[in-house]
Amino acid sequence: MTDIPPPPPAPGMQPAYGAPQPPNNNLVWAILTTVLCCLPLGIVAIVKAAEVNSKWAAGDYAGAQASAEAAKKWSLWSAGATLILGVLYILFFVILGVASSN
Repeated sequence: MTDIPPPPPAPGMQPAYGAPQPPNNNLVWAILTTVLCCLPLGIVAIVKAAEVNSKWAAGDYAGAQASAEAAKKWSLWSAGATLILGVLYILFFVILGVASSN
């Protein structure tokens, strides 16, 4: 009699002991940076985050990890772009205020 591997866990169930866990898809960060920060970069982050679970389910573990890291990277870029634009915005009005006072 041949050994048949156990079926994969049902959605929402924990995998068997010792089975690898899927990487964090960073979807929350992607959505937050899309809504609160830079929209175009946040959309890319959401797309990358959405790829993680489907790649994991298909058995592409390296691809799932790469998509998770890409989603995190794009979320950080989105937050960083907003921070830089915010600083430039404040600097613009400071310079404008100094120039108008002279």
